[in-house]
Amino acid sequence: MDKMDKKEEVKGKQENKEKREKGEKDKEEKLKETEKIEEEKERKIVVPGEIVAHGFQFLPGDGTRREGPDILAMKFGLLEKNDRLVKIIPLSGAYLPRVGNTVIGRITDMNFNGWFVDILSPQEAFLPVSECFARINKADLAEVFDIGDMIVAKVKSIKSRNIDLTMRDHGLHKLSDGMIVKVNSSRVPRIIGREGSMVKIIKDETNCNITIGQNGVIWIKGNDIDDELLAKEAIEFIVEKPFIEGLTDTIKEFLVKKKEEMKREEKEKLKETEEKKKEK
Repeated sequence: MDKMDKKEEVKGKQENKEKREKGEKDKEEKLKETEKIEEEKERKIVVPGEIVAHGFQFLPGDGTRREGPDILAMKFGLLEKNDRLVKIIPLSGAYLPRVGNTVIGRITDMNFNGWFVDILSPQEAFLPVSECFARINKADLAEVFDIGDMIVAKVKSIKSRNIDLTMRDHGLHKLSDGMIVKVNSSRVPRIIGREGSMVKIIKDETNCNITIGQNGVIWIKGNDIDDELLAKEAIEFIVEKPFIEGLTDTIKEFLVKKKEEMKREEKEKLKETEEKKKEK
């Protein structure tokens, strides 16, 4: 192979590389555009009485009702369209439990049948002994859950005066250590994000385990208090600004910047400590 052939070969490889890079860049841009469209869908704020969809191909979900071919908002909140289903995520209001909701609650009292649990609902919640995760001696209920203990449970049934909980399912347990954060339950969908995308970013960037109750109670457990406080800051940021443009990217940037600041502060403290040692 002469020099001209080698040059042509090198040139061809370079062109192919540039085409691949351009193709990958185009894919990334299309993906970002798709994510932006999805974000727009989540971010639009609607008010009661506003038409949020038109046509019988759409189905009314939470916070909406149908009037002829139109679907109207019944609450002030964020519009979300998932395929054909249209629903409103309220921006305020008390937690209204639903069967199947995962909640985090505090034991407030007990009797011979089980425990009373505060889940920040207008109705009282009760965890029967029969719905606990193991066989229990009724004489020793306080040894299982005592007053003040925090638990992760699931809403099993809703009655006129109280709510029955269960812990007979995967991931339901007593909480220990860590940090508890309480937010308005209407902010929970934004903290979780589409298919768990938002909370995954917070977990990955802070190295924390995070359990989110649909009643607005959140448990954070990290390797140290700084990681937990960072996760708490990110959650509070979402609560304060739930509908800003590009919230997912903003949260990631926020966490990266905060971590860099923490590293700088740690280096400065270490430097100061070393200088003091030298002075001595």
